[in-house]
Amino acid sequence: MNNMLDYIQANGDLKKFDSRELKELCNDIRSFLIESVSKTGGHLASNLGVVELTVAVHRVFDLPGDKLIFDVGHQSYVHKLLTGRKDRFDKLRQFGGISGFPKRSESEFDAFDTGHSSTSVSAALGMARARDLNGEKHNIIAILGDGALTGGEIYESLNDAGRTKTPLILILNDNNMSISRNVGAMSKHLRNIRISRYYFKSKKKISGFLRRVPLAGTPVRRIIESIKASIRKRVLPTTLFDELGFKYIGPMNGHDINALIDCLEYAKSEKKPVIIHACTIKGMGYAPAQKNPSAFHGVGKFDPLTGELLPGQGSYSSRFGETIVRLAKYNPKVCAITCAMPDGTGLTEFSKQFRDRFFDVGIAEQHGVTLAAGMAAAGMIPVIPLYSTFLQRSFDQVLHDVCLQNLHVVFPIDRAGLVGADGETHQGVYDISFLSCMPNMTVLAPSSFEQLDEMLTYAVERHRGPIAIRYPRGGTQSPYPSGQFEINKAYINRKGCDVSIITSGRMIASAAEIAKKLEDHNISAEITELPTVHPINVSAVIAAAMKTGFVITLEDNVKSGGFGEHIAEILIENSVDCRFKAFGFPNEPIVHGTVADLDKKYGVDADTVTKYIIKVNNSLANCSIAK
Repeated sequence: MNNMLDYIQANGDLKKFDSRELKELCNDIRSFLIESVSKTGGHLASNLGVVELTVAVHRVFDLPGDKLIFDVGHQSYVHKLLTGRKDRFDKLRQFGGISGFPKRSESEFDAFDTGHSSTSVSAALGMARARDLNGEKHNIIAILGDGALTGGEIYESLNDAGRTKTPLILILNDNNMSISRNVGAMSKHLRNIRISRYYFKSKKKISGFLRRVPLAGTPVRRIIESIKASIRKRVLPTTLFDELGFKYIGPMNGHDINALIDCLEYAKSEKKPVIIHACTIKGMGYAPAQKNPSAFHGVGKFDPLTGELLPGQGSYSSRFGETIVRLAKYNPKVCAITCAMPDGTGLTEFSKQFRDRFFDVGIAEQHGVTLAAGMAAAGMIPVIPLYSTFLQRSFDQVLHDVCLQNLHVVFPIDRAGLVGADGETHQGVYDISFLSCMPNMTVLAPSSFEQLDEMLTYAVERHRGPIAIRYPRGGTQSPYPSGQFEINKAYINRKGCDVSIITSGRMIASAAEIAKKLEDHNISAEITELPTVHPINVSAVIAAAMKTGFVITLEDNVKSGGFGEHIAEILIENSVDCRFKAFGFPNEPIVHGTVADLDKKYGVDADTVTKYIIKVNNSLANCSIAK
């Protein structure tokens, strides 16, 4: 039996398919995604939920002339399949392969790079206004999830778009989920719309009646539209979207390909902002993903027949979750705040045991941080774990609302440093730089699960003021026991006399590998661990430099404003005469790939650093011989 995907060579091919063929295509896409993602890992459940939506968009609109923008973008796999990238899915999210998110440099069909939620309407509105200024006529379409409606930026853009009546088409993919189940008043509002049976019954009866009435032109159509609008207002509360100035269409079955096509054709004919409310099922068509959509949101390799996930190692996220539960049992002031990610950040058990002290604010990092500031100002101890990439979104709140007031808010920073496969928009390589410039902020970096326990205990029970603990994705741990953690204490993990390697966090393991390689070349490396990344222990840095006269810093952060630059400043200000080299990431987008691939690409891997040290050491020896 032929696979309909094999007939897709260009975007226009979809327009040749009849209704039966489109449905077959949707089934083939789901089969392909399940099989492919089971081998590479990736975002499965969200893509299974938007198959019909994406196919309908490609059928109705003329991409890339028309522009399609995704909110977040992890649900763009179907779009990639329909735009000539099927043969590249074996390298999805792998080094040198295609991205798991829209990427303009990858294809002309990707109109806008996205990775964070609630940005699509702003971007779509900007493109629509540019289109109008240029006198162009193409369509701008944005697909956003209901989870995006928990973010503040979306309301700013909706308010602006509805006020000015700029023509654009928004498709609300409503599956009642983001990564975890959605929360908040907007989720309730959408749920009330979805369950209004009276509206659907009335709509069906009126539609049946109208089909029997001959339509004789525009006046009759206007009367009919007025009747439908009047009935709707009587049986269904006005939606927020109506009030904001949008033409609201829905709710409708987001898996009915024919209805979606008809609806999109109608929306295309409108010359005003339109929002189509499509109800979908996350994980649609694959029982394991439908049953457990959170587990199959961002999934590793799995058995496609059974849906059984391959076992993973322990992680800093889960260890954080265990420790914060233990601390909360003995301290009633400990509260936890999540931004729609209780599972991803390790707070699931906390949410069960301490319901009255657990707050899920949705995808609203700015609100979450200022909420934490308010709780801290009132005497509570708020703990708000965020992925490093999402912490960026609340820069102003961390600085303005927390740091300037020196409030005791604890920021566990998950996915700090390289995250690997999710690529540019998710790499957590900026937090040391932007946090260390903030007044009153302390930044810690554990190199083992035990050290994370000690740091979190200190941060909650003893520290005063804002404090962040940055830890990597997964469970990379130091080979050295760090002992009892003390704030601003330096650890000599390995003694040496030729070169001093100063580092922290996951890079301790790399430093140990470097030192071992150097032994083969009769070079003795000393490893100084600084678990307190900011403020830095000045005396420890000076002592390391004075001992060997050769300092290497190693960090999983960009070099600009990072750990190495701060140490260089210490050495300069204290007039320490030594050779110095900082290893970190450059100021450029850090591509996707495994952590090992990226360390090597950007020259922070053990081999590259070792070769540099050997080269410098040999040049110093040659100079001594010459003298």
